[in-house]
Amino acid sequence: MNVTIVDYNSGNISSVINSFKEVAKNKVNIEVTSDLKKIKSSDKVVLPGQGSFKSCVDALNKINGLTDSLNEFAINNKKPLLGICVGLQMFADIGYEETETKGLGWISGKVSKIDNQGGKFKLPHIGWNQINIVKDSKIFQNIENNSHMYFVHSYEFVPNEKNVISATTDYSSNIVCSVEKENIFGTQFHPEKSDKTGLKIINNFISL
Repeated sequence: MNVTIVDYNSGNISSVINSFKEVAKNKVNIEVTSDLKKIKSSDKVVLPGQGSFKSCVDALNKINGLTDSLNEFAINNKKPLLGICVGLQMFADIGYEETETKGLGWISGKVSKIDNQGGKFKLPHIGWNQINIVKDSKIFQNIENNSHMYFVHSYEFVPNEKNVISATTDYSSNIVCSVEKENIFGTQFHPEKSDKTGLKIINNFISL
């Protein structure tokens, strides 16, 4: 089986690569590429994202045909795709970081700044926080509710359909930190930085 981590120059993805390789341990082939043919022919795709919504969308669009290939993979062919951090946020129709930017439009909703209640809550939301699993998601198999995950973000994904939400975390309000819609999965937290529990989530995705 081939799992492709999309490298579209969106910041440092070495910890994502290392975690997937650690979990795969030669059972699964992990490829890191922006080659459209390889992405289309892979069994699963991981879409990481670091930095702002706008910078990640711009970086995706800079690679000719990449967005179309991802659409074909996830929407037309319904193959499993995991978005991490801004990778998840880009599923939205629109994001408001820096400037209004169009997302991939896979899960209707928007990405807006976390309401920090006039400075009561520090932004970015950095560090370990508990997740509340609200839906029986395939990537949360054998993950205990209220497990701690590692977060770094100032913006949150607000989906229009609440039934796609698989976990939330409490930081100034109830923030969506994981979604699942058919073959599309996303985490706002960083599983690759969330110790053994995070590796278990990566393993669940690889094992789908």
